[in-house]
Formats: sequence, structure tokens, C-alpha cells
Amino acid sequence: MSKKKKINPSKENTVRSVNNNIRSSVRKLNPILKAIVGKKVDVAIRDLEFSEKRITKDIRKTLSSAVANAENNYQYDIDNLIVKEAYCGKKIVMKRFRPRAKGRAAPILKPYSSVTIILSEAKQMESHGTKS
Repeated sequence: MSKKKKINPSKENTVRSVNNNIRSSVRKLNPILKAIVGKKVDVAIRDLEFSEKRITKDIRKTLSSAVANAENNYQYDIDNLIVKEAYCGKKIVMKRFRPRAKGRAAPILKPYSSVTIILSEAKQMESHGTKS
């Protein structure tokens, strides 16, 4: 006998996209990700497009990938998608050394991060009044 699959009702209408190698620290990514949580997808992409931060290009790619996943794998309507969660975590740290005076060396740490973006479908707001 096989085990029954557990169905999590909260996960049914969510789509996620993960980018595992972003060349930036978590400290620099967090404010950008917090700024897009709760926004509609097209607004979030527009905000990232006009941001002056270098790393927003990679976040925009990950967000676009999540939108493509929602459209192709789950047939969701793009206009109803909102950014439910966006978070990042630490990955590897490349260690390099810079030569200094008197034969010493100073470390240079080049951190990598992983970014996860979760989208969900927003409930349709029905207008009570009719347009005339």
C-alpha cells in the first residue's frame, strides 16, 4: 500500500521560483525583496525596472520566471497574480585576499545568496456599482 498524498490547501494556488546563485549579500537583497511583497506582479516588475540597484536585474528575472511558471504550469491569469512572499538566504562565500603593507593580507569576502519568490492568485474584487 502506498501513502496518501497530503494536500495542503494553502499551497494549491501558489507558484514559486528560486534563483540559487545571486552574487550579492543577503543584507543588500532584503530591502529590495521587502519592497515588492504584497504588490501585483506588473507593479513589482515596474518598480524593479526603475530601481538603481545593480541586483534588481536578477530579481526581475526570478520574478519573470515565477510568472512564466504560473502561466505555463498552472494556467493562472497573469493580471491576478500578486507577490505573496519573497525571501533570500545565504549560500557560499568566495574568499579572496588583497595584499597589504609589510607582507600582510586582508580578506575579501564575496557572498552569494539564493532568492525565492512565491506568487499567488488574488481574489477577484467584484464591483457593487454598475457603470453607466
